[in-house]
Amino acid sequence: MTEHSRDTPQFYLTAPSPCPYLAGRSERKVFTHLVGERATQLNDVLTHGGFRRSQSIAYRPACEQCRACVSVRVCVDDFRETRSFRRVRQENADLIGDIRAAIPTAEQYSLFRSYLDSRHSDGGMADMTVLDYAMMVEDSHVRTRLIEYRRHGPAAAVSGRGQGALFGVALTDVLADGLSMVYSFYDPDAAARSLGTYMILDHIAKAKAMGLPYVYLGYWVEGSDKMNYKRRFLPQERLAPAGWLRVEA
Repeated sequence: MTEHSRDTPQFYLTAPSPCPYLAGRSERKVFTHLVGERATQLNDVLTHGGFRRSQSIAYRPACEQCRACVSVRVCVDDFRETRSFRRVRQENADLIGDIRAAIPTAEQYSLFRSYLDSRHSDGGMADMTVLDYAMMVEDSHVRTRLIEYRRHGPAAAVSGRGQGALFGVALTDVLADGLSMVYSFYDPDAAARSLGTYMILDHIAKAKAMGLPYVYLGYWVEGSDKMNYKRRFLPQERLAPAGWLRVEA
């Protein structure tokens, strides 16, 4: 019997299930486990190939007759901030994103629960318990961080930390060439702030400050209204069979 090293990835294919993005279609995924000493390097390589991470699993669509899911990454150095984006920045000028260790808290889960109940009550994550949330954050063998968004405090310029109520949280992987936004959530009662957009803008700014050329946004799905927002962050690169292709408009 052949034994496989823990550091050698083994890939598996899921059974068909209903597509969460396009009605009337089914999806399949190919996945592998991100474990062992080479998990960080493997996550980098797989992300470049269009995979996404969920806990200690890396996956990508493997649908037989559909290629609608397209990996998207923002080109940080050339990013063009539109008038709309500037308004979002101004609206959230009182917030600061504090990069923290990936340690879950009750405060985070309370905001996460409010976000799900308001925005995704019929989604696949709707029944997640506090333990499920803790696993989502902690079950990572790669370089993962939480970014908490709060109002500026008196010592924010020194500590980099805000104070007061939690407005948003991003679970983010730090890759060799960028930041990968694994999952984000925010206060559903602060709709006027456009916090989802703001957190992406802040990740672009953070990536630039860190000298990283990309921010990975996951999949853009043509025909899915809830994924259209990803098209706005330009220029960007989209993964095609021939490789990453730059899109300007």
